[in-house]
Amino acid sequence: MDSLKLLLPNVTAPTWTDILIALALCLIGWLFQHFVLKKIITSSVAFLKKGQRSFQATVLEQFNKAIRYAFMSAVIVLSLSLFLDVVATKNFVLSIMVFFAFKGVYDVLHYYTKEPLFINNDGEQNVLLPFFLRIGKVLIMILAMFTIASFWDFNLNGFLTGIGLTGVAIAFGIRDTLAHVFGGMSVALDNPFQIGDWVTTEGQKIEGIIEDINLRSTLIQTGDKGLVYVPNSYLVNRPLYNLTKREKRKCEQFLYVALENEEEKLRSALSMIHQQIYLHEDTEKDLIHVFIDDFRPASYRILVRFYVATNDTGVLLNVRQDILFAIRQILIDHDIVLAEQTGDYWLHNEK
Repeated sequence: MDSLKLLLPNVTAPTWTDILIALALCLIGWLFQHFVLKKIITSSVAFLKKGQRSFQATVLEQFNKAIRYAFMSAVIVLSLSLFLDVVATKNFVLSIMVFFAFKGVYDVLHYYTKEPLFINNDGEQNVLLPFFLRIGKVLIMILAMFTIASFWDFNLNGFLTGIGLTGVAIAFGIRDTLAHVFGGMSVALDNPFQIGDWVTTEGQKIEGIIEDINLRSTLIQTGDKGLVYVPNSYLVNRPLYNLTKREKRKCEQFLYVALENEEEKLRSALSMIHQQIYLHEDTEKDLIHVFIDDFRPASYRILVRFYVATNDTGVLLNVRQDILFAIRQILIDHDIVLAEQTGDYWLHNEK
């Protein structure tokens, strides 16, 4: 008790009666919050969801733990007030209430950084919203800290002055991080992609699906199921292709046929190939190219180019397979002789 009085001069030596009363209060408080308060909150959440008020239900559900913890903490502090100064107890209770109130708001913001809050007509979430929510979480923590500090007469003016003096030095020290943050804001404002989009950078150095977009970096899941954290400034300063936005896929094929083939047979075969591509149900009809586009010492090069109305790679490959089988049969029917195989005998380029 002598050591404790050095910290809390107004503390009094507890009697067994005081201890039993404090323990009884804590036990009653725990039973109330676990069996009554928890049930009230759970029932209220269910009632709100049933009434199609999902936002209010989500907010109350996220505040669930904060409310119960705040209640239990207040019960414990009030139990200890039997031995502590009333003013100190009051400040402590206020600090706990403020902390858990801000903690509830923080939990709500944290929930909506992971779950969509506002969806546009295309079923996509505004990518800028998670940035504001994350910034809001930081502001909530700072505001809670200053509010609690004011209860204990903390010298905020001196603290803020110290922050101002060191702000310039800190800014220089984290200039790279700030570049990534502003890069992230640029990504959000330009809105080049959404979470779930398939993107690739120039040269396909990075290609994958967007998993998350935060203040400093963007999380991309690559084709081998690896996760890559790409700094936002990197994405801002380089061309970025959003493959998910494609409505058509290009299929381009080169064939090499021998020079001894008769011109009429080649023209007829090219016309038949064009017709087979046009008749396929999944190909675009407005742009089909089947022409001899290059002349070589031992062969003609035939360009076959068409578009498939899909963004699904599986569908694209299936259509290309159908066309290749059709081309092979046409060449056989017209007795077209293929050129001797070279290093670039069969080439294709899909985009």
